[in-house]
Amino acid sequence: MTKLLPAVQLRVPTEEDAYAWHRVFADPEVMEFQGGAPAELSVYEELTARQRMHDAQLGFCFWTMLDAAGEVIGFTGAQPWPRDWGPVGRIEIGWRLARPYWGRGYVTAAALETLDRVRAAGVPEVVAMVDAANTRSIAVARRLGMELAETFPLGTQGRQGHRFTLAL
Repeated sequence: MTKLLPAVQLRVPTEEDAYAWHRVFADPEVMEFQGGAPAELSVYEELTARQRMHDAQLGFCFWTMLDAAGEVIGFTGAQPWPRDWGPVGRIEIGWRLARPYWGRGYVTAAALETLDRVRAAGVPEVVAMVDAANTRSIAVARRLGMELAETFPLGTQGRQGHRFTLAL
């Protein structure tokens, strides 16, 4: 029996969404694989501005994720890989979700919508970069049909990362 996915909406992040992201991600569990501590508001102001630019230039971005009631619960989407290491020049799919919404299928539903949108924009392949200890994100990548392409050292703490790929 297939699990019914929840209704989810994706929109280009607004300036106000920087405040919402800052609020919903201010949880050490949510940030466990992103440095462990909540980020400053300025990080989300820059991130939402960059995503608006990506949407205008590319037709996709990390979109603000809303539940059926219109509440901001996270982000899901795609962007050009932003670092000078790893899959430079490739399109990364990613997600981050407020803790109260974990385990309900929101990320899977939003990521499937993301794949449809980036496919329509002509993107031939996406990658997901996931901490090897992040079993929840690995499960999402596998539900999307992504395949493990590489394991690599992650920082100096002896941790590992995984690069998943999916041809569209």
